[in-house]
Amino acid sequence: MADRRAPRVGVLALQGDVREHVAVLAALGAETALVRTPAQLAEVDGLVLPGGESSVIDKLARIFGLREPIIARIGAGMPVYGTCAGLILLADRILDGLPSQLPFGGLDIDARRNAFGSQVDSFEADLAVPVLGEPPVHATFIRAPAVERVGPAVRPLAAVDGRVVAVEQGALLATAFHPEVGGELRFHRRFLDRVAHVSGA
Repeated sequence: MADRRAPRVGVLALQGDVREHVAVLAALGAETALVRTPAQLAEVDGLVLPGGESSVIDKLARIFGLREPIIARIGAGMPVYGTCAGLILLADRILDGLPSQLPFGGLDIDARRNAFGSQVDSFEADLAVPVLGEPPVHATFIRAPAVERVGPAVRPLAAVDGRVVAVEQGALLATAFHPEVGGELRFHRRFLDRVAHVSGA
């Protein structure tokens, strides 16, 4: 019997900090692929939604015919990790989205865009994330969202100033901050463990 291929992880490469995620995933030994078409999406076992501008990623996903395939794969249990804009895209509801903006959904949360202010209000913080153990996560927040409602199936993982900034639900993981910017690997490793489990690798 032929050996099963290693899981392949896609990074949605429409806009945002794509290269940084690819670098972290490669450092963890993952096979990565850039996803810009439905055919490329069909070839991956998990997907990273990078930080960037959520409304732009939403618009481009529709132009490239990716919105419905991504929603279908999420519904079928594909592991997805969203950072910053990716968290907004995974939310079932965006509280302050643009009138035409639609999320992919999947996480039973309400997300607020730019919850901590504008670009000039970006900041860094050390966060306790019990599921990751010690040391604390050094998190970079850039025009970051926050989670304002958490559904019963959602597990909050971290908070700053009383606001939830990291969650998981089933195969979905999301952070309001950018672990890939500061070299934090543990969230990506947690995501890759989930991809391996779901794909049977």
